Amino acid sequence: MCGSTTEKFTNKIIIEFAKTIELFGLTPAEARLFVYLYLQEEPQTLDEMGEALGKSKTSMSTSIRSLSDSNLVTRVWKKGVRKDLYEANTQLFKTFMNNYVNKWLDASSHQKDSLENIREELEDRAVNNPGIADNLNEIIDFHKRIESSFRHLNDE
Repeated sequence: MCGSTTEKFTNKIIIEFAKTIELFGLTPAEARLFVYLYLQEEPQTLDEMGEALGKSKTSMSTSIRSLSDSNLVTRVWKKGVRKDLYEANTQLFKTFMNNYVNKWLDASSHQKDSLENIREELEDRAVNNPGIADNLNEIIDFHKRIESSFRHLNDE
């Protein structure tokens, strides 16, 4: 009985916390897998993950690769175990904030550069529409402020 009660609450935690993790750009499957690994006391194999989450080994492999690329999980070695084992990075807040901030920095920088190219094109073609130019400058300034804010967060 105790095992099923623990499993029930573990599933509730996985479902609810995964919703938060999805806000950082992970797919629902990746978020659930990360939370599952975060809650485990021991590293897990792909087979164990798939069984616990009701997913195929292939699905687990794809999600683990993505989580590993984001430094959210680590492959670990354990004497006597031939299968790959994985565990969640336990520096939760720092890891997610770094990934989130870097994604925002990349996106806002790219958008700002694209908008600045449009502004240059408008100037090169001598398009005389002060309203569009003013609005475009405000949009570019908005992206500069976003970029500055996230750089500040990244420095902390």
